[in-house]
Amino acid sequence: MQDYAQQVLEGSPRAAARLISWLEDEDERALDVMERLYPHTGRAYIVGITGSPGAGKSTLTDKLTFALRRQGLTVGIIAVDPSSPFTGGAVLGDRVRMSRLSTDPGVFIRSMATRGFLGGLAKATGEVVKVLDAFGKDVIVIETVGVGQDEVDIIRLADTTCLVLVPGLGDTIQSMKAGVMEIADIFVINKADRPGADQLYAEVTTRVEQDAHLKERAWTPPVVRTVAVEDQGVDRLLEAVHDHRRFLEDSGALEDKRRRRAREETLQMIHGELFRRIRDRLTADGELEALVDEIAAKRRSPYRVMREVIGRWLKE
Repeated sequence: MQDYAQQVLEGSPRAAARLISWLEDEDERALDVMERLYPHTGRAYIVGITGSPGAGKSTLTDKLTFALRRQGLTVGIIAVDPSSPFTGGAVLGDRVRMSRLSTDPGVFIRSMATRGFLGGLAKATGEVVKVLDAFGKDVIVIETVGVGQDEVDIIRLADTTCLVLVPGLGDTIQSMKAGVMEIADIFVINKADRPGADQLYAEVTTRVEQDAHLKERAWTPPVVRTVAVEDQGVDRLLEAVHDHRRFLEDSGALEDKRRRRAREETLQMIHGELFRRIRDRLTADGELEALVDEIAAKRRSPYRVMREVIGRWLKE
């Protein structure tokens, strides 16, 4: 077997791509490789780009990456797309819109399908972040699926979360209730050359000033205007990202945030592995279908079955 861990550490894009595919497919071969890579993670800075569909997140990610490259930083991009209902693959394929970056050896782009996983991210996104971190990327940009109020998982992965809003998509502030508004470290008014941009800027600024939750935070989210297609305001956005990073590092909040992330990831991994093992055991000999038949016929309840299965598993 090839030493994929060593190849990733040496900067092999092919090895990184193969490992990411294993992670997406829940291939057990990925576990040993990830265990070896883990001591080499924690250096990259993670930026999340989230917002409504049509907000221009892909273009903003593209321009922000160019700005980072001008500063000599290497970049990994994880573009999370909706899943095809037929193949389960990514529908949009953001790499098409970032074709200029695809030839840059300092940039690694991976499109990932959500595969029905809610929260604006794909299930394996957190693991892919670790791969790109060990791969040596200085900054990792995660572009989420267009999100709604409940799809705020990006805050659990990103060190800095940028919420992209645009004028002309209806009553944006009312449609994006606290769930999304409160995750932002930076508000980005993209397509700021459109009518209504000044009003949206004023509404967001007022919201930041008056929102009780935001006022309790030590960091006050700045509101940045951009016209990504014209490369306007992107340098100011990058400056805001750097400012937030300095704030997190100087205050100790970055270490606290990553400690919480490690705690949640560990619990999620334990949960996922227990579920996989129990599922495989129940389906291997047809026991699950027999239990479902009894539950469907109301001879047993799912609550009783759950307790019996868990009890038997824990005893084993």
